[in-house]
Amino acid sequence: MRRIGNIVIILILLLSGMNIACAQKRNTLIIADDHLVLQIDLKSPQKELDSIFKIAGISKVMAGKVLKGEFDGLNADGWNMASHEGSILRFDRSLSDLNDNPQSKPYMITTRIPQIDGKPGYPEAVNYGVNKFAKITVFGLSSGLTRFILPGYERAKRVFLSGSFNNWSTLKGLMQKTDGGWMLDVKLNPGAYEYKYIIDGRWTTDPNNLQRVDDEAGNLNSAFYKYNYTFRLQGNTSAQRITVTGDFNNWDGNELLMAKTGNEWLLQMYLIDGKHLYRFLVDGKPVTDPANPLKEKDVDGNISSVLNLGEKVNFKLAGYPKAQKVMLAGNFNRWNPDEIALKKTGDGWILPQPLTLTAGNYNYKFIVDGNWITDPVDPFYAVEDGVTNSFVPVKPNHIFKLKGHGDARDIKLVGTFSKWEKGEYTLAHKGDEWVIALYLKPGKYLYQFSIDGQRIRDPEDKLWEPGEDDSGNSVLWIE
Repeated sequence: MRRIGNIVIILILLLSGMNIACAQKRNTLIIADDHLVLQIDLKSPQKELDSIFKIAGISKVMAGKVLKGEFDGLNADGWNMASHEGSILRFDRSLSDLNDNPQSKPYMITTRIPQIDGKPGYPEAVNYGVNKFAKITVFGLSSGLTRFILPGYERAKRVFLSGSFNNWSTLKGLMQKTDGGWMLDVKLNPGAYEYKYIIDGRWTTDPNNLQRVDDEAGNLNSAFYKYNYTFRLQGNTSAQRITVTGDFNNWDGNELLMAKTGNEWLLQMYLIDGKHLYRFLVDGKPVTDPANPLKEKDVDGNISSVLNLGEKVNFKLAGYPKAQKVMLAGNFNRWNPDEIALKKTGDGWILPQPLTLTAGNYNYKFIVDGNWITDPVDPFYAVEDGVTNSFVPVKPNHIFKLKGHGDARDIKLVGTFSKWEKGEYTLAHKGDEWVIALYLKPGKYLYQFSIDGQRIRDPEDKLWEPGEDDSGNSVLWIE
């Protein structure tokens, strides 16, 4: 009897310990097999609640509404109320029902992946992309960050997230361990990315990601697309199947299946900046987008909706009150002088609506009553095949600077990005330095400054290599 009594006491102590542990851990985020579970105790200190909301990727504004009993924001973000017992709230977020591109048939991994032709591990720009997950373990947060979740591996000591977004670092992407797995929030711009997990030193693809890419170096990586556009089609509630088809996917009417949500159909995806033609296929019937007034007819008479993605750029020409017509032309419209007309205003001329341009370097001129002129207020110029044009970069990612030389008449930039003598950029003199910003694709570039015709290397750039002249060429790497 004494032995039985001891066993009973031990069991009571164990159960009490479990209850104490549960009581101490009332605020937690659990990664279950196919869903996330968020549990909060409204009686907890504010700092503790702020911490668990931050871990769950819930903004302070939304967290404040939750504490007031307003859950609409959480519901819109995919969280559903599971239970409410006293001060304990439990929310559930599915990792399987949130598939943003549901497939009506089995998905063939090896035949449906868009071609990615960048250097190994770094995908080049692709026209479009949609994610394919068995469980949605990578998704965007309301903060703009992207959350990577790796369920399981609870016995692992350390897990890293490594990919093209952090130069395949083995040190930067340390993931945070939580109940049921690991997670990490990453800042990503829209685009295509490759990644892997490093679990206690062992590299592995994402087990929940169906898209895998051979990087041509013998490695198989998981592929992820950060979305930047959502196609929407209202109504059509009786339709059985609606897809998006466009020039970006060679008008394939079976690939991009939309999901029915309430009284509308949705498809999130990544689309490269630029002009796109598209239509909806409603049970096989082509339909233009009723919410988009921009339409275009092709040579066969097919009408498509037009989508322009990119940076909004406005062009304005001051003065010229007596001009009859002012046009705009540049390498963005193949120098067509009859396509883009400006509208007269009280102090000059302006575009009726801004142009949408992709990231790049653009040369342009105004055409005033037939006379081609550079922009009188733009200090930057680009010389192409001996012709001087005004210049504007869109989404520039590098600024070239040269200090001093205040007595120079002009300073130009030449390099492999301008085909050397075939093109050059004129820097603007600002303060005690000369500057110009360019958009450059990832890769290696050679360049020089030309000071009143005299070529020199960049004195601030320690990387250089021999060239055709004695000065040598500065070296720039864009990651």
